[in-house]
Amino acid sequence: MRNEGTPAELERRRLLAVQRVLEGYSVDEVAEFLGIASRSVRRWVAAYRQSGEAGLVARPVEGRPPKLSHAQEKVIRRWLDDKPTEHGFPTDLWTGPRLAHLIHQEFDVDLNPKYLTVWLRRRGFTPQMPHRVPCQRDPEAIAAWLASDWPRIQKRPGGNTPRSP
Repeated sequence: MRNEGTPAELERRRLLAVQRVLEGYSVDEVAEFLGIASRSVRRWVAAYRQSGEAGLVARPVEGRPPKLSHAQEKVIRRWLDDKPTEHGFPTDLWTGPRLAHLIHQEFDVDLNPKYLTVWLRRRGFTPQMPHRVPCQRDPEAIAAWLASDWPRIQKRPGGNTPRSP
């Protein structure tokens, strides 16, 4: 599987690997430094020896073209800087389904919400669920209950030691 990056970045990484091997570093050292498999470094060195720098050229990626343009992605990233409530959602949590709805509304492009959840994570957005605390919570009443009632409840017949809360 091809690493992520532009073709220029991939070619630069391949050329760097080959240069390091030609300078005397071992294939394993170069692979560890670049965070790749040794097999890839060996393949790149062989391609370089056979075809020179032309052997390190990144081939175009085949497959379906992206549904969103770079400009559309920039717009979506700007949305993510806003709160979801500013876009008509009831809470301040960006989710895949919400983003899918907004993208469909704005660009008339249908994307799977599960894909958008992964898309968000790849760009550093993780869903942060708020910690819910009841508004009636009374820490003093809880402490009093733990001090008086909880030890009585924990006591068991037969000499068992009480459990901790």
